Amino acid sequence: MVATYESRRPALPDRHGIGTWLRERTSGLVALAVVIGVGAGLGAIVFRWLVQSFTRLLSGTADYSVAGGAAHPWLPALGPWFVLVTPVIAGLVYGPLVQRFAPEARGHGVPEVMYAVAEHGGRIPAKVSFVKALASALCIGSGGSVGREGPIVQIGSALGSSLGRRVRLPESRLRVLVACGAAGGIAATFNAPLTGPFFAMELILSSFAVDSFAAVVVASVTASVIGRAVLGNEAFLELPKLSLTGSHEYLLIVLLGVLAGALGIGFSRVLYLVEDLCDRLWRGPEWLRPAVGGLLVGGILLVLPEMYGVGYPVLQNAIGGKYAVAFLLLLVVGKMLATSLTIGVGGSGGVFAPSLFIGGMAGTAFGAVVHELMPGATAAPGVYGMIGMGAAFAGAARAPITAVIVLFELTGEYSIILPLMAAIVIATLVSRAMSKGTIYTLKLRRRGVDLEASRATWPLTSRGVHGVVQPLPEALRAEAELSDAAQQLALSGYGVLPVVDPDGEYRGCVTTRAVAQALGAQRLEPGGEDPRRLTGDLAELPPLITDRATLAEALDALASAPGGALPVLDESGRELSGWLTHRRVLGALREVPAS
Repeated sequence: MVATYESRRPALPDRHGIGTWLRERTSGLVALAVVIGVGAGLGAIVFRWLVQSFTRLLSGTADYSVAGGAAHPWLPALGPWFVLVTPVIAGLVYGPLVQRFAPEARGHGVPEVMYAVAEHGGRIPAKVSFVKALASALCIGSGGSVGREGPIVQIGSALGSSLGRRVRLPESRLRVLVACGAAGGIAATFNAPLTGPFFAMELILSSFAVDSFAAVVVASVTASVIGRAVLGNEAFLELPKLSLTGSHEYLLIVLLGVLAGALGIGFSRVLYLVEDLCDRLWRGPEWLRPAVGGLLVGGILLVLPEMYGVGYPVLQNAIGGKYAVAFLLLLVVGKMLATSLTIGVGGSGGVFAPSLFIGGMAGTAFGAVVHELMPGATAAPGVYGMIGMGAAFAGAARAPITAVIVLFELTGEYSIILPLMAAIVIATLVSRAMSKGTIYTLKLRRRGVDLEASRATWPLTSRGVHGVVQPLPEALRAEAELSDAAQQLALSGYGVLPVVDPDGEYRGCVTTRAVAQALGAQRLEPGGEDPRRLTGDLAELPPLITDRATLAEALDALASAPGGALPVLDESGRELSGWLTHRRVLGALREVPAS
């Protein structure tokens, strides 16, 4: 007696386990975003503690940039000359560390994350988190004139990438988790839960897809809660109430936007000019380069101690009107050189804070000049300083949305949002007219990597399959004889068809090849009892594609699917909703207009 299909239904892999949920459901992606937010928040806390600890250890103060060139309390005999030694000592520690374990931890950090997302599907080695945290904390703590945002972006992104690879996410979702890590790190470090998501979406993903944005926001909020619980909830810069005196000042704001945009591009070019010069001059081992170059960094710190570390207290003093115009301009030039040299000799740190610093100094100097010329008709110089911060960053990074949001969150000042937006838009347009690349993408262009060209293929990740699916062909019945299945497959025009059980539930797919092989086995053994004589016994589960999948995920699945076609299921993964083939996906890509 031949057993019925129901009595010997094969045990198929579980489509509804936790691994599948994490990999294929929006709710699973959000759950991972929460985990990454917690990790990024804790990572930001540890990183800030490391920076503060190394700063106190190596300079003897909480922030040497406003110490006025004082001596180290442990080494009073050296006076201010100790700053020549601290970058060398730190370089001897983090130089070999970076060279041995994670060379990608050298430099700003953000370009490396952008490259990993665009070219490597978001794959970043886990060890980068640890090496970057130590190297950058040592570099900043010893006087390196760089920011904290680049390191924390790379630290958080490596965490997101490691978790995503651990649960075997497809590349499209792995990229999102990398952005979640970046957003969480920025949000917790700067107490800026809005800046984190916009930084990640605008610079890392260059996309504002709804599912991605939701996950990135969740990671940012989670990291901010963790960060605020430990670091507090104060605005990053404490500034007096500032505003314009009238609408006539918008003409000056436009001029400031032009100047700040050009200054942002100028900073980018100086940065890579100094880096090229360091590359040409250095002939020793790479691990020794930060220590030898540290002597030059120390020389700048000896002359201009305001360049020590990130320099936010100096920025606050400048916007508060405590410096003369000539000194503000000296700080602009000094910061450009100090940051460029720190990175050029192999240091580790970001350029986000230096670009804000440069714009703040230049904007305040501009405001001081116009206020001197028109004292009753212009606002305080600090207003122009704040606007210059955002405009210079927009000119350097060409990220206008992030520039607006970050200035609001770092200062807590809403009164200048309209002139700030105007200046940032002008600066972005000037930047685009003056340079094809940004301070982040120029580094990759110099390596022969064009992110814009890479993103030309990103319709795969930004477009869903729901617009290209075909009507579902008639499904095979699991209880059907193989001869009936062979005939139905032959008439369908496909090499594969879905299979449903007597209750109409999807059970997998059967290919023409599998049916042919089973029929051939029956003919070879006509007297034997074949345990695979029903169509349902041949059903195998292909890669799962739901109607919320992207074209990139669909192509990945089609590449490993027999028969060149796949069923598309609804979001629950239980009901069939359409049919997808290679031809339909490639046809959809041909319809995407060239950029």
